[in-house]
Amino acid sequence: MSVSARPRKATRVARVLAFVVFAIFTVVATALHGTTDSGKGVFQTSDQIAMIGLGVLGALGILAFTRPRVRADERGIRVRNVVGGYDLPWEVVRSVQFRKGAPWASLELHDDDEVALMAVQAADKGQAVATVRALRALLAAHRAQASVPEN
Repeated sequence: MSVSARPRKATRVARVLAFVVFAIFTVVATALHGTTDSGKGVFQTSDQIAMIGLGVLGALGILAFTRPRVRADERGIRVRNVVGGYDLPWEVVRSVQFRKGAPWASLELHDDDEVALMAVQAADKGQAVATVRALRALLAAHRAQASVPEN
């Protein structure tokens, strides 16, 4: 059994916002023109290109929020958040948490650390609950397998 998750609602919102930011910067860039009293241009072509470049950078920054992923199987769990990621074996995971009012699920580790699962967001409601249940089932299966003595 394996589990794979990524945020759905946040991904849609981020894609739309990235497009809107890029479009606004492009429209503003094309509208940048004008002259002073002496007839010399206030905004050059390079200024317009720079504005579009800023729009691209802004859109890419927003699209970073589409990066979170969780992949888990019987060997462990791989977590990729907006910044950073983890590849953890089930042996270090104490529990899979989804606290009331929390924006996303988290892993509680045996060393009392906590790892956010930004891919499992409360905004995704049913999908998030199903993912947490599947992760808990994988953790329980690992514990059951680990407790069986080998002959």
